[in-house]
Amino acid sequence: MNSPHDPAGQTLAQADATAREVRALYEQIEQRMLGRTWTLPELAVGFTNDAAYVGRLVLAAERTWDIDGDVDAELRHKLAENMWWLFVLADKLGIDLPAAYAETMAKIGGGLRG
Repeated sequence: MNSPHDPAGQTLAQADATAREVRALYEQIEQRMLGRTWTLPELAVGFTNDAAYVGRLVLAAERTWDIDGDVDAELRHKLAENMWWLFVLADKLGIDLPAAYAETMAKIGGGLRG
């Protein structure tokens, strides 16, 4: 059985729970530093900023854009962080992302299979 404390072996539902736990830790920091937590639009901007950076990292992986550091390590980090953002945004919007993912893939897969 996968442990919820072993991120490499987490199901989507476990990853969703972990993302919410990490977001709660960020909210504690925001409350202490800003006197409030980030709004939904601020969270969305954080996500889009990181998603755009994935594009630059893909260019770096293809050697058409230079970055400082280890491109593979940065890609792993940013792709995982983007998954985290999606779980966070879904939670704030009241969407069960693991369920939505399963339903969407079943619908798309069914359509592609004919």
